[in-house]
Amino acid sequence: MRILLLTHAFNSLTQRLGAELQKRGHEISIEFDIADSVAEEAVALFKPDLIVAPYLRRAIPESIWKQNVCLIVHPGIIGDRGPSALDWAIQAGEGEWGVTVLQAEAEMDAGPIWASAMFPLRAAKKSSIYRNEVTQAATTAVLQAVEHYAAGDFAPTPLAACSDARGCLGPLMKQADRAIDWQRDDTATVLRKINAADGFPGVADNLFGEACHVFDAWPEAVLRGAADSKPGDLLARRETAVLRKTRDGALWIGHAKRTGEFKLPATLAFAAESVALPEAPLADWWRVDRETWQDIAYEESRSDENAVGFLHFEFYNGAMSTSQCERLRAALAWAKQRPVQVLVLMGGADFWSNGIHLNVIEAASLGDGSPADESWNNINAMNDLARELIETGGQITIAALAGNAGAGGCFLARAADLVWAREGAILNPHYKNMGNLYGSEYWTYLLPRRVGDEGARTIMRNRQPLTAQRAAETGFTDACLAGDALAFRIDVARRAAEISASPDLAEQLAAKRERRAQDEAAKPLAAYREEELAHMRRNFYGFDPSYHVARHHFVRKSLASWTPRHLARHRDLGWKVPQ
Repeated sequence: MRILLLTHAFNSLTQRLGAELQKRGHEISIEFDIADSVAEEAVALFKPDLIVAPYLRRAIPESIWKQNVCLIVHPGIIGDRGPSALDWAIQAGEGEWGVTVLQAEAEMDAGPIWASAMFPLRAAKKSSIYRNEVTQAATTAVLQAVEHYAAGDFAPTPLAACSDARGCLGPLMKQADRAIDWQRDDTATVLRKINAADGFPGVADNLFGEACHVFDAWPEAVLRGAADSKPGDLLARRETAVLRKTRDGALWIGHAKRTGEFKLPATLAFAAESVALPEAPLADWWRVDRETWQDIAYEESRSDENAVGFLHFEFYNGAMSTSQCERLRAALAWAKQRPVQVLVLMGGADFWSNGIHLNVIEAASLGDGSPADESWNNINAMNDLARELIETGGQITIAALAGNAGAGGCFLARAADLVWAREGAILNPHYKNMGNLYGSEYWTYLLPRRVGDEGARTIMRNRQPLTAQRAAETGFTDACLAGDALAFRIDVARRAAEISASPDLAEQLAAKRERRAQDEAAKPLAAYREEELAHMRRNFYGFDPSYHVARHHFVRKSLASWTPRHLARHRDLGWKVPQ
């Protein structure tokens, strides 16, 4: 079928659904929901058999839903209605939640039900739940609904006739509903409120006496701060986060957005103010500590003489600033000295890496700094990190992608010997969507040797997301593993242990070092880097401001004015509906 995805943005759910539907033979085109007239034009051009709306912020116009079957993906259980479904569920501490696919009608979220799927609701950030449980449940439900529609004889169930409809109409959650009372709210309550607002819209609060929105919270179980501190007091800082006292403990706040600005690491958003706080470094930075906030950790699994090292790095939204790249490179260099012969880079739960930190780069424009200079520093730090990984001669290295990866993060992963991705993870191994960036991270060395020259050109030119399964099929990754998060970690540990116990591991490592030496002799890594950075220098400092304009709009969440042509196939010149 021809299926039009009508969406507010090309977010992770839209990417996953588009890829899954294409895999099943459907012809997909995408239109951003900018205005009624634009959506109407898209329908007239594409003449879809079905319209699926995975992510909307307003109602589909009557002129469309009266003439076409439009399936709305609602992040709520059957009967739930309203724009803040997931927010209310998280803040209320619901134990189970779901996704409902319903048909668009005049009354919002009240159309007949085509499919639904349930999931246990973790105590976690809304953004994390959306990328994982909601996306997986939505994929299951949408594929089922599309099958129902294709069958031609399915009758959706009117909401009033649903025996399992236990949801209700909920209003838009306002900041008054999210407000934190630092004197009365315990840590668990504050955490639920911030989690329910992450990553949009955040909780309106204040830091250092200034109004802001806060995001990215983590409870602290040990550090309590000064004995005379009061609930609401700021106690300490660590890397990008600040510690704030609650009624019964404390929690870390990782990100903040000052009035009129954009989301930044908390210690950067309040750079001048936070330096007055005492530092609270981890005594053993590498030791995994679930009772405090840490963004880099290391652990080992040992069996007899075989050991595997696991390097974790949990960077918010997968963005890696200059300093984060430098700290991760130092951690990697340290891990390479450990008595292990297999080293697994685990990344984070939601993202492995998305490359350079565009928000931190944009922040340079707020003061006397230069976004071009910060871009240059950041890409060189990424390159240093990638080279540290490429030149690992004493271990077999594995990038284990539990979460999504994009742009330079994809090629940083490819710098490992093996890349294993969790089924459900989405990869965007290209740069051009960000103002026609050329890209670096040694991709001109790493990509062609995996997929060939033509395969590399196709990936970089098409600018389309890859599912984990498709990435393995193309050769970009080496395996697509279990979709369940726990099963993925178990599978990764088992496979890594098998490599560590392999009787020919010494021969594998010797062959790896020989290949690297041959590659270096044929063309040094420094040459690849110099060639890539020549293009990047033009992106950052040249006459064409496309990268800076694109970054500015991305960071500041500007509303889209059009749908990119590589997504809106129906707007290609000469495109015609197949007869």
